[in-house]
Amino acid sequence: MPAEYLLANQPDVLEVISNLSSDEVFTPPKVANAVLDLLPPEVWADPTLRWLDPGCKTGIFPREITKRLMVGLADVIPDEDKRLHHILTEMVFALAITELTGMMSRRTLYCSKNASSEFSAVRFPTASGNIWHERVEHSFDDKGRCSECGGTKEQLEATGRDNYAYGLIHADGRAKIEKEMSMKFDVVVGNPPYQMDAESGNRTIPIYNEFVSEAKRLNPRYISMIIPSRWMASGLGLSEFRAEMLTDKRIRHLVDYPNANEVFPGVEIKGGVCYFLWNRDQPGRCEVTLVRGDDRQGPMARDLDQFDVLVRDGKALEILAKVLTKNEKSITEILAVDKEFGMTSNWEGFRKSKNDGDIALYYNQKGKRLTGWMARKSVPKSDHLINKWKVLIPQAGSDGGQKLPDVVLGSPLTVGSPSVCTQTYLFIYVDSREEAESAESYVRTRFFRFLISLRKISQHATRSTYTWVPQQKWDRTWTDAELYKKYGITADEQAYIEAMIKEMPA
Repeated sequence: MPAEYLLANQPDVLEVISNLSSDEVFTPPKVANAVLDLLPPEVWADPTLRWLDPGCKTGIFPREITKRLMVGLADVIPDEDKRLHHILTEMVFALAITELTGMMSRRTLYCSKNASSEFSAVRFPTASGNIWHERVEHSFDDKGRCSECGGTKEQLEATGRDNYAYGLIHADGRAKIEKEMSMKFDVVVGNPPYQMDAESGNRTIPIYNEFVSEAKRLNPRYISMIIPSRWMASGLGLSEFRAEMLTDKRIRHLVDYPNANEVFPGVEIKGGVCYFLWNRDQPGRCEVTLVRGDDRQGPMARDLDQFDVLVRDGKALEILAKVLTKNEKSITEILAVDKEFGMTSNWEGFRKSKNDGDIALYYNQKGKRLTGWMARKSVPKSDHLINKWKVLIPQAGSDGGQKLPDVVLGSPLTVGSPSVCTQTYLFIYVDSREEAESAESYVRTRFFRFLISLRKISQHATRSTYTWVPQQKWDRTWTDAELYKKYGITADEQAYIEAMIKEMPA
């Protein structure tokens, strides 16, 4: 029987289907096709290629691949029934992430959740067809954490639920898949699961990087995937993956959306999402495109490994170059490290009223900036910074430039000596009130926060995001006009900065 989706004017349920969870984000058909558009045209006319979706949820990628192959292979296999049979049995494969998504995907691709039934577009000898899903076992270490995906045994082995041991990124799964369909594929395309919740409940372990890395180990001709953009500048445990991606000359196209809602309506993904094309046999510079609403920048040919992080916006590169060519000391040389005084954000070892000899402790509670008191001898570490004047800067700021103009950082606060703070704040430390007030004026400039924004891709501004901010002389009130003049920022560049960064009055 013909596949429903090959018929003209068919309503598409995948246009309106809701996500099952924050991890199982379904790909809209137009987005799947944008990803497939990155592939070279000749792949659609080659009947020998084997395609794999390694994290199948609704079956949208296998379906859209099949539709394109039905057109591209028309001259190679003129008979429509034979063509569909060849595509579905010999070319298109998928690994479902759960039993439920396996059934959904088979219904999408074969028009029946049972691929061996009489209702299937092509009858297979097995109910699963070429959409694989079996229970896979995690590799838990002696601490109860899976060495392959990072999840915990307590979290993943709950009775009566899927254990989320995704086949591609677990050795047990790869062995089972190899027995059934062979792990040799020419094109790997999809939208893999993004994260694994950590046991604390407020931190997440990324796993999309494992899907990308494992796809590369398969050594296909092409890989095209949608993944979160946080890898470009931050992300828990992503340093090695970031370095690998930035130095991989086989990544030939990269399309970046700082606001994930433009790709997945109604879904919040901090830092945005991107999709890319990896071309095994044609390494070279990467064509980078940045999309913010109606503003589409690029494609711009770039070397992704120009810096240790990826500057998402190509327009910023000339401004950054003007700053870096001066070879000035970085502000990080007088910037605290995370948890400088050894006190977490929720630390409670302080008094709310002052005793003789106490020093001030600055902290945040329920969004309010508060001051507590404690004995100097009770400060766990960094005694040498207690007597410094400080410009406190909240680590938590905006959401990484999803909305423009962006404030980037929370409002700074100058505090006197002696004083300490919790992990809520990073701080610039200097020797006097006058220097601190000068430094605070600098933090409030658009110029300062623009340089931060180039390395900040999520809500938190860690110490490394300040790397490109140069130190100044702390003898004046700094203004953008003075900084623009010092660094030769043109009128057009000034307008660009001011469109990106919101004013922060004193």
